[in-house]
Amino acid sequence: MHILNFEAFLIAITILTLTPGLDTALVIRNSSRSGFMAGCVTSLGICSGLFVHAMFSALGISAILLQSADLFQLVKWVGAAYLIWLGLGSLRAIYKGSNKVAMLEEDNTTSSAKRSMREGFLSNVLNPKTAIFYLAFLPQFIDLNYSPIVQSFTMAGIHFLIAMIWLCGLAFAINSAKKLFKSSAMMNWMEGVTGTVLILLGAKLLLSDDKL
Repeated sequence: MHILNFEAFLIAITILTLTPGLDTALVIRNSSRSGFMAGCVTSLGICSGLFVHAMFSALGISAILLQSADLFQLVKWVGAAYLIWLGLGSLRAIYKGSNKVAMLEEDNTTSSAKRSMREGFLSNVLNPKTAIFYLAFLPQFIDLNYSPIVQSFTMAGIHFLIAMIWLCGLAFAINSAKKLFKSSAMMNWMEGVTGTVLILLGAKLLLSDDKL
């Protein structure tokens, strides 16, 4: 598998998948109002959107490589700094006492599979934070001796599997543990762990001696 620092990628993408956000809130809402299957279909829509971001990321990486290898290295540094910024943002949210996962309002309307799929897909594809993250994150692990497109889609596929396991597991747990996942203390604990890991990974990538 031609992915640089694969272990670091696997840890980072797993931690980031567990980080509370809009995707988590959407799965919680649809699972709460329409059950486990609605949550799983929503998760499928969300995870399918990852390949759209991977495609644009790969095209951006390819365009940068046509310009300069040094420019690509600059993009990697910016991406590593972005990871640190995300981590600091998580810790700052705890300090301010804010819970960034605003629970979406529940209703009693039964969502169809088509609606849940559409909601999940569009929420992911149209989320600028996900797009920016993929553009900043994937270049950290691209081996320039192999196709950026193949590697980007491979990483998106790994992210797809991890996210589906997490989100479907979350959907399964919602009906019996709603209070836990709506708890600000639980969300703050997750913020603290994920924020710290992001900062450490970003620092590691900034100090990496990988040559192009």
